Amino acid sequence: MTLSLSPPEVAAAIRRLEENVARVVRGKPEAIRLSLVCLMARGHVLLEDVPGVGKTTLAQALARSLGLEYQRIQFTSDLLPSDIIGVSIFNQRREAFEFVQGPLFANIVLADEINRATPKTQSALLEAMSERRVSVERQRHALPEPFLVLATQNPHEYIGTFPLPESQLDRFEMSLRLGYPPRREERDLLLSGGVERTLAELPAVLGPDELAALQRLVPEVRLAEKIADYVLELCEATRRGEEFQLGVSTRAAQGLCRAAQALAICEGRDFVVPDDVQRLVVPVLGHRVVLRRGSGSGDPARRALEQLVAGLPVPL
Repeated sequence: MTLSLSPPEVAAAIRRLEENVARVVRGKPEAIRLSLVCLMARGHVLLEDVPGVGKTTLAQALARSLGLEYQRIQFTSDLLPSDIIGVSIFNQRREAFEFVQGPLFANIVLADEINRATPKTQSALLEAMSERRVSVERQRHALPEPFLVLATQNPHEYIGTFPLPESQLDRFEMSLRLGYPPRREERDLLLSGGVERTLAELPAVLGPDELAALQRLVPEVRLAEKIADYVLELCEATRRGEEFQLGVSTRAAQGLCRAAQALAICEGRDFVVPDDVQRLVVPVLGHRVVLRRGSGSGDPARRALEQLVAGLPVPL
C-alpha cells in the first residue's frame, strides 16, 4: 500500500482486514474496528471482560491478518519483570554478558490477565508502552515496530487481582469490552465446533509495511480547529464536573484526537467530523476518569461520559 491511495481505497483495504478478523471473532464488528483504530493510532488496548469471550482470539487474529509476530504473556502473582523484558546472561566463550530478549519483543503482545501480576511487574510495562523501549542494566533496547500491547483484565471483584494504577491506565489508548456474542453467532459457533482450525489457517491480508503506511497516514488527516476545541471542552468538562474526582490528562486529549483521525481513515475520509469524536469518547476516556462515587470505571463512568457528551454543543 502506498500513500497515493485515495481515502475510499484505503477504507476498502481496512474492510478486507476487518472481514478477515471477523471470520474468527464473531458478532463483534465494533470491537474489531476500534482495535484497528487503536493499532493505526499507535496506541495500546485494555480489554476488560469475563474469561472466554474471545479476547485472546482477537489478539491472535490481528497478528495473523497483519503478518506480525505474536507473543502471549500469562500474568501471575509470581511473574517477575525480567520474565517479560529479558535478562543478561554471561557468555563464557565470549567472556561477556549478552542480553536475551523476553517475550515483550514482539509486534503484538497479549498481556493476559495483567491485573493478576504484582504492581512491580505491571510497572515494567510502562516504559515499553510509552517509549517502545526497555532498559536493562543501563542499556536501552528498542522494541520492534509496530508494537501493540493488548492487555486483558479480569473484573476487580475476582479473587487474586491487583487494580492497575491510574498512571498505567493512562498508557492505554482505549479500554474495550467484547461482551457475549449475539445468540445466532454463538449458536453457529457451537455447531461448527469452534474457530481453532480457521484461526490456524487465517491468511495475512495486509503486511507490516502496509500497516506502517496506514500509521503514517493518521497525522495527515485534517483536524479542524473547531474539532480540537470540541475535544478540549470534553476533556475540561471531566476536570471540572462535580461527578468526576479525577479528570482526563493531556495525554488522553491527544489520544482522542489521534484515534479520531484513525477512525476517519477507516470511514474513508481525510478529515475528522464530530461523530468520530463522540463515538470514541467512552473507549478512550472511560478508563481514565475516576468518579466521586462508585468505582470510577465501567458502566458508571460510561453513563457519566455519555451525559457529558449529550450536554455539550456540537460544533457545526
